[in-house]
Amino acid sequence: MIELFFVSCLSEDPARCQNRSLIFVETNLMACMVHGQQVMAQWIESHPRETVQEWQCRTVDRRKAEI
Repeated sequence: MIELFFVSCLSEDPARCQNRSLIFVETNLMACMVHGQQVMAQWIESHPRETVQEWQCRTVDRRKAEI
């Protein structure tokens, strides 16, 4: 599993931020890095009151993943 991890903050209150993630089951790190920017653009478009401060792709250890 690959996680697209990102930090989003409220536009009107940049100090209020949240860690967020999107999980991809059938992909790899390279595909996540290539398509991650597009996924983030779509997320921002659907959440206009928030900004993304940073994002990264990383592998998820299935044994430690929260359900």
